Amino acid sequence: MKTLLIIGYTFPEPTTTAAGGRMMQLIDLFLEENYKITFASTAKASEWSADLSVLGISTENIELNNSSFDSFICQLKPSVVLFDRYITEEQFGWRVSEHCPDALKLLDTEDLHFLRKARQEAVKAMLPVSEANLFSDTAKRELASILRCDLSLIISQFELALLQKTFRIPSEILYYLPFLVDKTSKESKKEYCTFEEREGFVTIGNLHHAPNVDSLHYLKKEIWPFIKKQLPEAQLFIFGNYAPQQIKELNNPKDDFIFKGWTPRVSDVMLYGKVCLAPLRFGAGLKGKLFDAMVYGLPSVTTTIGAEGLYGELPIPGFVRNNPLEFADASVALYTTKSKWLKAHENGFKIIEERFQKQLFSESFKECLIQIKNTLQVHRNYNFIGQVLHYQTLLSTKYMSKWIEGKSRIQTNDNSSAVCFENSDEVRSDYKISNTKSIPDSTD
Repeated sequence: MKTLLIIGYTFPEPTTTAAGGRMMQLIDLFLEENYKITFASTAKASEWSADLSVLGISTENIELNNSSFDSFICQLKPSVVLFDRYITEEQFGWRVSEHCPDALKLLDTEDLHFLRKARQEAVKAMLPVSEANLFSDTAKRELASILRCDLSLIISQFELALLQKTFRIPSEILYYLPFLVDKTSKESKKEYCTFEEREGFVTIGNLHHAPNVDSLHYLKKEIWPFIKKQLPEAQLFIFGNYAPQQIKELNNPKDDFIFKGWTPRVSDVMLYGKVCLAPLRFGAGLKGKLFDAMVYGLPSVTTTIGAEGLYGELPIPGFVRNNPLEFADASVALYTTKSKWLKAHENGFKIIEERFQKQLFSESFKECLIQIKNTLQVHRNYNFIGQVLHYQTLLSTKYMSKWIEGKSRIQTNDNSSAVCFENSDEVRSDYKISNTKSIPDSTD
């Protein structure tokens, strides 16, 4: 029987993050191929976590820096292991390679973390994101993780080109697999309000995600005043989970800047709002809010960063503007002009149909996995640098993890509290011992 082990930073939360929705799409692809799936995480499931048991998926809580994982994986003997981001590969990849060397190792990058962080630092320094320093320690770690895996799933064509052209990552170990959709709301005949019936600007996203937090501050301070000047009666509705206090404090009904919190159904937002606003100043990957807006026929206004990887060469479903005043003007024009709105509405459906239909990618992805699995050693030999990196980093990561485990055991025996090395100069925070709380850190 084909078996898949997914090692997740958190359990998937498809109603709160785009990353959660992405993971459920990947799970569906493997279920279609009759894989027996186990999902393991150091985090605890939250009230928003998907109930994987209804899909016949087993779940396991695993521990960092603990040899109990070795026993677990030896008993499971997975044929494929999927890491949901580079950090989980760093933490558990060496154990997988040591105990299940023939397992095909997949990395779902979600977005390139080093790209997002570099752009964030550029914005903090008031530099154009085009001047972001990509050659960081985070880049070294993430690229090393990509090289150690047999295949990495890349969600954005922009990021695929960046990895191949700037960092010379072999194309054989990269696979473009974006968000997937079976049908748009138009194709599935969902009823949605007309231009005249729709009301309000909307924005949505995981509010633990730094780009979304920055976007809301930018929207409130730099853009919304211009919109309100032209449309005094307009309202903006903000949806999202994990909102920090600073976001909750932005709520101002008197100014029609209204924080609504979490919504269990994105469709409730997208089918009835009039225009989606996403003034993202930094970020990476594909932006889930803009993808969902197209699926549900909701026109949008965003930035170059927000649009990255989504629209290709097709007419966009709204406007892309980077200047605050121009962003506001475009938002007002889309909100008030039916012809512009209808054109953007149709453009979104066309993009989904031509660029993100599941049938365009699913079969070729499954065939790729079969081919690599059948010629795994040959495939690995083509990526010999990855084997070199694996050999070197496996040893350092392995013995650091064993040292932490031993240190923890000694202190536990001394009736001391659990050790946490987050502030140590000698140990990276990623190797902390305590279980991580289920708060997603990336991808909308």
